[in-house]
Amino acid sequence: MKLETRLEKVAGLLAERAAERGVPGASLAVMAGGEFFETATGVVNASTGVEATIDSVFQIGSITKTFTATQVMQLVDEGRVELDAPIWNYMPEFHVGDADATTSVTVRQLLTHTSGIDGDFFEDTGRGEDCVERYLVAMRAVPQLYPPGAMFSYCNAGFVVLGRLIEKMTAKTWDKALRDSVLAPIGTDKMGTQPEEAILHRAAVGHMPHPETKEPTVVPIWRLNPSNGPAGATPFATARDLLRFARMHLDGGVAAGGARVLSEASARAMRERQVELPETSMASAWGLGFMLFDWGTPVFGHDGGTIGQASFLRIVPEHDAAVSLLTNGGNAQALYRDVFDPVLGELAGISLPPLPEPDPDLALELERYTGRYERISSRTDVELIDGTLRFATRGLRGMMRAMPPQAGTLEPVNDRTFVARLDGDENGTPAAVVFLEPDDAGRPAYVLAGGRVNPRVR
Repeated sequence: MKLETRLEKVAGLLAERAAERGVPGASLAVMAGGEFFETATGVVNASTGVEATIDSVFQIGSITKTFTATQVMQLVDEGRVELDAPIWNYMPEFHVGDADATTSVTVRQLLTHTSGIDGDFFEDTGRGEDCVERYLVAMRAVPQLYPPGAMFSYCNAGFVVLGRLIEKMTAKTWDKALRDSVLAPIGTDKMGTQPEEAILHRAAVGHMPHPETKEPTVVPIWRLNPSNGPAGATPFATARDLLRFARMHLDGGVAAGGARVLSEASARAMRERQVELPETSMASAWGLGFMLFDWGTPVFGHDGGTIGQASFLRIVPEHDAAVSLLTNGGNAQALYRDVFDPVLGELAGISLPPLPEPDPDLALELERYTGRYERISSRTDVELIDGTLRFATRGLRGMMRAMPPQAGTLEPVNDRTFVARLDGDENGTPAAVVFLEPDDAGRPAYVLAGGRVNPRVR
């Protein structure tokens, strides 16, 4: 049966659920075997009313990290970089706040988010071709969350460091190296990194809820800082472009046109388990750049998020299938579940794992979880108020400081995992947070939220 017939209800489902979830526009692409299915709904810009189409480009956010990781593995294939060598060996100018970490953090640890570097460091170093190089200079004061290799914490900064490694090894800007070594060989026809490229296409803009009407409202910026490009701040693509990238990885590093982008060994290594994640976190495990999921059959991919845009990519090797979804606001996480569950069910017999549910009968000593948890970009206070565990988070610097504070409740799933529910967001998708490394009194040393480790400071 043709793929279009198998997915004949998906276009209507996407349109219906996007409207229900407050998503202004979305583009979906599905690949199975040699067939493709594409559909889009809504608008790319609520202010102009321009229609979203399958050719529309959206920001892909941190899905970019899988492209950057692919570039790094190309350097490994060439014998110019070793995964377990300290990054300092290749870039003596690399320094962070901790002297031991400066000389010991490895390339593998950067690829797997285990470096311990406090990763949400969104320093704006301008728009010039040296913006990534200048970012590294600014990293000298960035602190460590934990010793390198000790645990997992999602680290944007680490991928900017890898971007600079690529620049040094190729004598090109990261953007140029990306186009030459990955985008051109796999045949992406619209993917790029610069706004002057995006304006040539039907480009989506991000939306956030209006503070009073709650209607999707265009955000005042189109992209994040260029210095964070290798981590996902600038790239945009069509949903089909992401499937061209997936096709190359499914085919052992060979692009659809026959060009070899990666060795088969490196393509395979990128989706092999490197570090396990706590239960109910953003993935089951992490490879060399890829998120890994245990859904009855191996699945790999990545998610992305910028200001008002969100993206999702899932690849299922055993069924030669991949799905990508690009959105520009609203409850994108819920839309992802609405659409990917039936699509992957049809293609691979997969059901997405259920969201974590609190245990109303669980009796815990909630006081031990209270305290202040802080990293360079944000501070979270956890308090026990009238028998309910509550959290309040606010940004501390840069763009994080400009974001509105968040507050809500924490409901226990077990003695270390809680469901976080935002105040006034009854229709939002609840998120899981995990308290880690309890001391002898049972007081956790860290809380893992959004994949980031937040150390207790008091």
